[in-house]
Amino acid sequence: MEDGPRGAILQRDRKTYAIVPRTPAGLVAPEDLENIVKVVRRYNIPVIKMTSGQRMALVGMQEEDIDNIWKELGMTVGEATAPCLHYVQTCPGTETCKYGVQDSLGLGLKLEGVNQDLNLPAKLKMGVSGCPRCCGESYVRDIGLIGTAKGWTVTFGGNSGGRPRIGDVVAKDLQVDEAVGMVRRLLEYYRDNGKPGERTPRFAERVGIETIRAAMLGLAPPQT
Repeated sequence: MEDGPRGAILQRDRKTYAIVPRTPAGLVAPEDLENIVKVVRRYNIPVIKMTSGQRMALVGMQEEDIDNIWKELGMTVGEATAPCLHYVQTCPGTETCKYGVQDSLGLGLKLEGVNQDLNLPAKLKMGVSGCPRCCGESYVRDIGLIGTAKGWTVTFGGNSGGRPRIGDVVAKDLQVDEAVGMVRRLLEYYRDNGKPGERTPRFAERVGIETIRAAMLGLAPPQT
């Protein structure tokens, strides 16, 4: 985060701030929604913006109000600029979608829960899709998971920014525990070998996806 109040992002006017409460896998409890409405009305927050990461940004608050707003929300910070896992974007998966073949919500919650405190070279986003239609935008996330009838496909190095990149497939047909373990190994490998500020697409281009696959599968690195 930029210098300033906890979990706050200075806005274009250089006077007001935005905060992004954490909403794991895009799920929001009724009591959290009620607290958000109360806070927005009490502090006259002018904008509630749904973000691409399935979160709600509260925009336009005064610096002196931010600490009280966090206390009244009772929610934790959803990171927006820090070098760590920012969010896990998911589709409904088998919870409600007729096309779902894997439980994307359950896996997304598990991945966010076990990896949210890991320090990384740069910000990182995950996408979890419960079927090959890929509504979780998995192929354009730093780490993506796509459900198939045989299990989970894991991708690495995707990005949808100014230099877009489709993530490379690292492994296929993994069961839930195997997929969680694979993601953790990818994160630790990236943490240990990435340069400060280097996002996963550039890391994958620099190191080479075959080298990354070999490291994940315990194989000898490719000859250069």
